[in-house]
Amino acid sequence: MNYADITNLVFNIITTLVSLLYVHFIIFGIVGIFAKKTYPKAKVKHKYGLIIPARNEEKVVGNLIKSIQKSNYPQDKLQIFVIAHNCTDKTAEICRSLGATVYEYNNPNECTMGYAFRYLFDCIKKDWGIKSYDGFFLFNADNIVSSDYFDKMNDAFDACGGKDVITSFRNSKNFGSNVMSGLYGMYFAYGCRYEMLGRTALNCSTRVSGTGYVINSDIVKDGWPYVTLTEDWEFSADQIIQGKKIKFCNDAVFYDEQPTSFKVMWRQRVRWQKGHLLVCKTRLKDLVKHIFAKGSNKVSTYDYTANILPFCLIFLFLWLAQFAMLLFSPLFGIPLGPVMLNLFKSLGWTLLTSYITLALSTILLFILERKRIKNVSFIKKVAIVLLFPIFMGLQFPIDVVALFSRNLTWKTIPHTDTTSVEMLSDNKTETIETKDEM
Repeated sequence: MNYADITNLVFNIITTLVSLLYVHFIIFGIVGIFAKKTYPKAKVKHKYGLIIPARNEEKVVGNLIKSIQKSNYPQDKLQIFVIAHNCTDKTAEICRSLGATVYEYNNPNECTMGYAFRYLFDCIKKDWGIKSYDGFFLFNADNIVSSDYFDKMNDAFDACGGKDVITSFRNSKNFGSNVMSGLYGMYFAYGCRYEMLGRTALNCSTRVSGTGYVINSDIVKDGWPYVTLTEDWEFSADQIIQGKKIKFCNDAVFYDEQPTSFKVMWRQRVRWQKGHLLVCKTRLKDLVKHIFAKGSNKVSTYDYTANILPFCLIFLFLWLAQFAMLLFSPLFGIPLGPVMLNLFKSLGWTLLTSYITLALSTILLFILERKRIKNVSFIKKVAIVLLFPIFMGLQFPIDVVALFSRNLTWKTIPHTDTTSVEMLSDNKTETIETKDEM
C-alpha cells in the first residue's frame, strides 16, 4: 500500500466509526414506519395552563385562542395565558377580547421566547400559583390545535402519571403555500414519524421541537431558566440529564406556520444551529457523565448526546483533513490527479446515495402521512421530493456559518397565515405568503 492508500484507509475507518454513532437513528426510523403508539383513555381531566408568547402576532394569535376554545376538552380545565412581549401592535388587546389572561412585558434586550416564558411563569406563580395546575402547555402564537388535541395529550399525560414531558405531532397549516413551506413541513413531519415515534415506541426519550408540548407543573415551580436561542434543545437536554423522559403523542396534532422564503429559512436555521452549538458546549460534558451514571437511561442519554453533536461539522472536518493529507501524495511519488479524482468520486457516490435515500424516504412519508399532509398539489409534492435532500444538505454550510457567527441574536419571523382549524378540517386553506422582514 502506498501513502494515498494508507491515508484513505485511515480516514475511511474513522468516518465509519463516527457513522456508527448514528446507526441507531436507522432503527428508530424503521420502527417509526410501522409503530402505532397509542395511550389508554384517561380517567381524569387534568387542569392545564396554556402558555402563549406573542410578539406582534395580532394577525394569527386569535386563531390559536379560538382553536383552543373550540376543542373538545372541558374549557374550565384550560386557562389561556398570553405574554405579549415587546409588542407594538394590538396583540394584547385582541387576546383580552377573546378571554385570555394577558400579561405585557417590554424589554428589547430580552427578546427570545425563553425570556417570555420566564416572565410569564413568574407572573403565574405570583398571581395564580403554579400548583393550581397539573401541567402547562407551551405554544407559539402562530400555532393552532386540532379539536381532539387536548384529549389525546391528556391521555398521554395521565398514562405516565404526569411524570413525563409529552410532545405532539407538528403539522404545518401552510404546507402547500409554496415549495419552501412544503420543505419545512416535510422536515417536521420527518422528525415526528422517523425519529420521535420510533423513540417512544422503543421506550426511549425523544426531545421537544419548538412548542406543542406539555410539562408537569413541578418542572416550573422554581421558574423557567431556559432563555437561549434554542430553549427547546436546552430544556430537552436537562430533562434527560435529570433522568426524566420526553414522550411523543402521535395522535395529538397541532399546526404552525412555516417560512415561505429562502432568506427567512436561512436566517432561522442559522439561529437554530447556533443555539444547538451552544447547547452542545454547555451540556455535552454532563450528558456524557450521565451515560455512565447509575440508574440512568443510558440509551436515551447516549441518543441525545449523539443528537447534539455537530455531525455535519465533524464529517466536513474529516473530509477536509483527508483532502489536505492527500495533497502530500506527490512527495511520495504518487500523481496527485488520480488521487484527487478518486477522492471526489467517493464523495460523489456518497452524496448520490444520500440524495436517493432521502428522496425515497420523502416519498414514503407522503404515503404514510397522506391523511395529515393536505392541500399540496402533485407538482409541489414532486418538487419537495426532489429538493428535500438539498434542503437537508444545506445543513453543512449552515453549520459553518453558525460556527463562525458572532453576536447572533433572535430576529422576528413574521407570521401572517390566517388559516383556521375549520379550514384544515374542511380541507380548505387561505394562506398569505410570509414576507421577509429584517
